[in-house]
Amino acid sequence: MSTSPLALDGGTPVISAYPKRHLFGDEEKAAVAALFDQSIASGDVFGYDGPEEQAYCKEFADYMGGGYADGVNSGTCAVYVALRAARVKAYSEVICGPISDPGGIMPIALMGCIPIPADGAPGSFNMDPASIAERLTDRTGAIVVAHIAGIPADMDAILRLARARGIPVIEDCAQAHGAIYQGRLCGSLGDVGAFSTMSGKHHASGAQGGLVYTRSEETYWQARRCSDRGKPYHTENAQGNQVAALNLNSNDLNACIGRVQLRKLPAILTARRQAAKHLIAGCQRELRALRILDGADDTLPSYWFLFGQLDLSRLRVDKATFVKALRAEGVQCAPSYLHLFTDHDWYRHRRVLEGSQFPWDSPHYTGDAKAIYPTPVIRETDRCTFQLGWHERIDTAFADRLLEAFKKVENAYLA
Repeated sequence: MSTSPLALDGGTPVISAYPKRHLFGDEEKAAVAALFDQSIASGDVFGYDGPEEQAYCKEFADYMGGGYADGVNSGTCAVYVALRAARVKAYSEVICGPISDPGGIMPIALMGCIPIPADGAPGSFNMDPASIAERLTDRTGAIVVAHIAGIPADMDAILRLARARGIPVIEDCAQAHGAIYQGRLCGSLGDVGAFSTMSGKHHASGAQGGLVYTRSEETYWQARRCSDRGKPYHTENAQGNQVAALNLNSNDLNACIGRVQLRKLPAILTARRQAAKHLIAGCQRELRALRILDGADDTLPSYWFLFGQLDLSRLRVDKATFVKALRAEGVQCAPSYLHLFTDHDWYRHRRVLEGSQFPWDSPHYTGDAKAIYPTPVIRETDRCTFQLGWHERIDTAFADRLLEAFKKVENAYLA
């Protein structure tokens, strides 16, 4: 057992520097330079839906096992386009997980639907199928499933609920590029998959970007219309644009970066998984009060970040103190990932459109506009869970340093 003083108490930190990610390199730089060189030589500007974007979308669909992909300008817009591509009706209720980036929830309200949170599964930050079942009504128009931290949600149970009622399932895979559920890639299990490719994700198309994926050709063409101002893609005898929609297009510049990144994605996933599994096993073997959350046995997470979970009954301090000590040891971690959209002002005060409480105050919505949906399970899970930064430059040797820091702090605080 280590007897060295904690860094919090004046001791020497275990970790002096964290590995930098170095996501972009010479390959991405060369791809961008080649695009500019071609434009300069030809005198033609590059735009959107050109050869680079078309190639990126095809390559992504091939990566997913076949189907169709549409490039958009953000993960938020990917969720929005996915909902519209699935033809979710206005004023219907859309059940979603309790935890999400705001960009994964706000599109629901902005397209005139009511976001209804399901609670989290016990010990998890993913939505609980049992809670979904409790909140299904005849007004439910869709289910949006986010695979938080790259850990796949319980898709079999969720899909059974949805198929029984004939409602679409949209997978929010912003954090789950390459995550696998029972041998299939997340994003290919539901009706439509929405991906963020901003610079913090597993693979990126620049500072911002997104992809909408589906195996249905009909759904794909609807996505194209809804991401490009309603243009009459793949329609006969059309007169003008077909639906009211915004310009949410990606472009060839982002796509040429995304193509390079997509080729790197398998190696990125392998590196993340190797180090994560090493740390998970080390914690199971050597620690008494701290474990790293993992996916179910029939899944292979993509580990966008990691969740550390404390057995507080074995410790004489609370989570906040434990995490503060880890941070002092040089561990990049945060005490909470409790991003409950129901706690945000925009949701509590129904601030979607100025001058109204749309869509809750519409006479077309027949549910209880003031209903409160408690999420006690996810709050209890967060009470003992912290977030650990993770990326593919963290190798097994550095994972051992993290384990050393964990052991040092746990030994100091064991009850």
